Amino acid sequence: MKVFVVEDDVWYSKLLVHTLSLNPDHEVTPFTDGKSLLDQLKQKPDLITLDFRLPDYSGTELFDKIKAFDPNIEIVIISEQQDIETAVSLLKRGAYDYLTKSEDIRDRLIHVMNQLGKNRELVQRVETLQEEVERKYDFQSSIIGQSKGVKRVFKLIEKAVSTNLTVMISGETGTGKEVVAKAIHYNSPLSKKPFVPVNMSAIPKDLVESELFGHEKGAFTGAMGQRIGKFEQAHGGTIFLDEIGEMDISLQAKLLRALQEKEITRVGGTQTVKVNSRVLVATHRNLQEEVKNGNFREDLYYRLFGLPIELPPLREREKDVLILAKHFAESFAKENKQANKSFTKEAQQKLLNYSYPGNIRELKAIVELAMVMADGSEIVPDDITFAQRDVVTDVLSEDLTMKEYQLKIIRLYLKQNDDNIKLVADKLDIGQSTIYRLLKEN
Repeated sequence: MKVFVVEDDVWYSKLLVHTLSLNPDHEVTPFTDGKSLLDQLKQKPDLITLDFRLPDYSGTELFDKIKAFDPNIEIVIISEQQDIETAVSLLKRGAYDYLTKSEDIRDRLIHVMNQLGKNRELVQRVETLQEEVERKYDFQSSIIGQSKGVKRVFKLIEKAVSTNLTVMISGETGTGKEVVAKAIHYNSPLSKKPFVPVNMSAIPKDLVESELFGHEKGAFTGAMGQRIGKFEQAHGGTIFLDEIGEMDISLQAKLLRALQEKEITRVGGTQTVKVNSRVLVATHRNLQEEVKNGNFREDLYYRLFGLPIELPPLREREKDVLILAKHFAESFAKENKQANKSFTKEAQQKLLNYSYPGNIRELKAIVELAMVMADGSEIVPDDITFAQRDVVTDVLSEDLTMKEYQLKIIRLYLKQNDDNIKLVADKLDIGQSTIYRLLKEN
């Protein structure tokens, strides 16, 4: 840390310089007047201890000139007398601390330097983490693949980062919708601001409003204090509403108002709170169909539509499967401090022949399991285990009538989804009554 000591009392200057130099990481330079200090500010000190009474400048005047040159330079005022009013004024204007020339000045100065050092380390860590996040979500490296579908996504992301349009990201579960959302945020002018993700499908219906807009103390049973909602947390940054199609229609009007008016009212409150954040949404549903079926407000749909980005399923991404598999294997080896393993040609072909209903998320799990199962330096077909048989291969393995095929598909989906008829009806895009009828007839 580069430290300048400004003190016209020679003896006291030596005391301060000696105290500060006890730390070998401090480079300390003394000055006896304001002019000589100002002439050397170009050296960009990290800290200046400033005598409040100098022969050529008042402490306040010199303080203002230093801050005007560089507001990031920390200043500790050292004064012969304790003037509370002056101290408070300087602290409000940005002084780091105000010390009087007392018997314990050395201990107090060492304490201040220790605190300042910790603060600088924290700031540096935050800056480093921010840089790492930005590198991680450089979309050319975070979204892996060379297929036509992925290249089309790259082009749309480039358009998204240069505008403030709402972006609607659609695609099957596991295709990487949140990765795309983060890539848009961290490559946009808002990258230094908050990115706040909200998974709408993971929040109970009766808590959605409180989660999004916050609540006041006593708003409902269990509301022991004020809570800041996700929209306020994202102010100035980006809010990502994942699985927006799962939001109950009774709450959609309040979301629409928040988006249009850029203000919210906490549950149990009366005051409006201004919020201004970029909105990214994602869904695996066809929202146009949801609008037709009365499950999603048409006005909210058009408010959210903005720039659409549709992510292709993994089965349509050609040889991206092998590129991703190689990436996941390398990552797993690195994280677990193991030697990397390659895929034999037969193993590669097995990966290419599978349809991946769980998309990228499923491929990652398959590769990580194969890395564990493989005994040698290569992954062979027997090391690759699929969580479920390919639905099409399984169904078409027998000679059945169309009605029998329908029943077989329904039973297969019911088994895979714990007999949740509503979920199966949604996945197959048929009515629940159709499922009941087919099961009853057979």
